[in-house]
Amino acid sequence: MTRLLEIDHVSVGYDGTNVVHDVTLNLNTGVIGCLLGPSGCGKTTLLRSIAGFEPISDGQIRLEGQEVSRPGRTQPPERRQVGMVFQDFALFPHLTVAENIAFGIRSQTAARRRQRVKELLGLISMDGYGEAYPHALSGGQQQRIAVARAMAPRPRVLLLDEPFSNMDVELREGLAREVRAILKQEEITAMLVTHDQNEAFAFADRIAVIHAGRVLQWDTAYNLYHKPRDRFVADFIGQGRMLPGQVLSEHEVKTELGTITGNVPQDCSPGAPVDVLVRPDDIMPDDDSEIFGEVMDKAFRGASFLYNLQLGSGTRVLCLTPSHYNFALGERIPLKLGFNHLVIFPR
Repeated sequence: MTRLLEIDHVSVGYDGTNVVHDVTLNLNTGVIGCLLGPSGCGKTTLLRSIAGFEPISDGQIRLEGQEVSRPGRTQPPERRQVGMVFQDFALFPHLTVAENIAFGIRSQTAARRRQRVKELLGLISMDGYGEAYPHALSGGQQQRIAVARAMAPRPRVLLLDEPFSNMDVELREGLAREVRAILKQEEITAMLVTHDQNEAFAFADRIAVIHAGRVLQWDTAYNLYHKPRDRFVADFIGQGRMLPGQVLSEHEVKTELGTITGNVPQDCSPGAPVDVLVRPDDIMPDDDSEIFGEVMDKAFRGASFLYNLQLGSGTRVLCLTPSHYNFALGERIPLKLGFNHLVIFPR
């Protein structure tokens, strides 16, 4: 795969103050990326810079090797061959579905427009909706139409700015998977902005976790969850708690839940106090264990329970179990660690 989008040491600022700091990441052809982070972290500003709506104060942005942004020069959005899908869909209410989709390809012949609209309606499973108007469609259908309209001109990269945020929580992940399948079928490179990690996991191949305008880790969802390289990433992605520990050797850390083996970072010498990242799926009941956690709270999730457990020291951890493990509040559960990796941070 070739690099389609290159963001090279890019900073973006307003009134002399940067809100995006020294960001470097690349997106290969056909790959779906995501800018993930809390509100106000700079992710939408970075997306708008890729689109050409915001100038950059440092670095370069390149599309297919062509420079489109540098300090003092910003190629206009209409010349970048970039598609945009907005949070509010921005469909034209007075145009039919077919006319909305064809809006960006008006320079093509009528026959080619009809053929492209037909292709896209089939791709988004909305054959027969061409003459309908947006107000007659559900939110999910409107979103698919907005994606189809952005895809119609075959953009070099498709940018999506929180496109699922107006949906019910139950619908977001399913719709994100639907749109991902559509983009993959068309082999379209895309970049999503969201604050919802489940949405990001369902949609993207690679995810940039952004905090205070900086990319802390650009990686797969699996690595962000299991191998976070930064304490903020560890806290922001998934559910987890930091368990106090002490380094015994380059491969062992002693904790209240027992000794954990793995690779200890070189800057954590024997005797050093550390925090061990413990995910809910790292802890499991074990009748043979002599270590107990008291059930302080529990949440039933159908196939599983999420328990909030208090250890003897008062430290609290989370434990995810199949729902046939139905422990009562106040009950003491024998526990063991189920680690196959070790993530620690200096205290």
